[in-house]
Amino acid sequence: MSANQRYASVDALRGLSVAAMLLVNNPGDWGHVYAPLEHAAWNGCTPTDLIFPFFLFIVGVSIALAFGARIDAHAPQAPMAKTVLVRSFRIIALGLILHALAWWLMNKPEFRIPGVLQRIGICFAFTGLVAIYLKQRTQLLLLAVLLAGYAALLSWGGSLDKAGNLASRLDAALFGRFALEWNAASGLGHDPEGLLSTLGALATSVLGLQAGHFLRRAQSQNLWMLGLLSAGAGLLWAEFLPLNKQLWTASFVLWTGGLGTLTLAAAHQLIDKSGVPALGRSFGVNAIAAYAGAWMCTVFLEGFGVMKPLYAHGFGWITPLAGPFAQSLAFALAFVAVWAVIVDQMDRRKIYIKI
Repeated sequence: MSANQRYASVDALRGLSVAAMLLVNNPGDWGHVYAPLEHAAWNGCTPTDLIFPFFLFIVGVSIALAFGARIDAHAPQAPMAKTVLVRSFRIIALGLILHALAWWLMNKPEFRIPGVLQRIGICFAFTGLVAIYLKQRTQLLLLAVLLAGYAALLSWGGSLDKAGNLASRLDAALFGRFALEWNAASGLGHDPEGLLSTLGALATSVLGLQAGHFLRRAQSQNLWMLGLLSAGAGLLWAEFLPLNKQLWTASFVLWTGGLGTLTLAAAHQLIDKSGVPALGRSFGVNAIAAYAGAWMCTVFLEGFGVMKPLYAHGFGWITPLAGPFAQSLAFALAFVAVWAVIVDQMDRRKIYIKI
């Protein structure tokens, strides 16, 4: 994207989302994690449940900023579409490679097919093509169809509990033992990044695309209004269709997307307009590289038996002073700090790894 379309606020929010992912994905001890740093067991929404939706929301915002000027200038669509599809393929492939690495080095029982990067790649491809080929009014109609259609599918599918909902049943049928959760005896399975629930994730990115349109056109009032209306609608809908990150329900889309829009509006005002430092920017300009690098770091530490002694000897002194939860959090914070130094040095040296 051109210089005048690069917003430090967007880089900062993308970066803070990645840093938060590293924080919640790398506690020293999974048995001792403070409640706000855990996902809701099923229905509900914790601070941790906001992280991935915020990232996918920013995917949509970034697409609007990256392609908006060319779309407005009626640039040829095919080259833009090719760029989108090639990059999405690379992101998906990277996700599968990282899962293969974890399966091999960490002796996981099965190779997992769905995943975070796989979902990001799918959302990037879909939202990019929507931005290139559909007008904004049609995009809004598509967003409404996604939300209403997915909600109808879940309702038509019957139960919304973990075992009986339509998304989990479909995950079990399609992925079986290659899903995150699989019970061979019962034939039940579930994956939080499964196929059907990706419909909700697509809606999150398309909502981010709308926010991106308002941002690049300097329509701050519309940005605030979109955030308030979306968050409010999400809370109202949650009375009938629960907030659920693992199913990525329509109410969850609107609630988290509304909060994401309000956060973007505030960050734009503070960072782009008022000059507040863009905290997290270094993570944001190397987002996928930081996520993948941290994943590989964790896999190598676990796979070569370094993680447990590192945690015990490097952080064990904390438990007698503040308890095991503090020790676990200290490790996670140290992990993020190490990667903050790495991406800061990459940024200073103008090293940007694009997938």
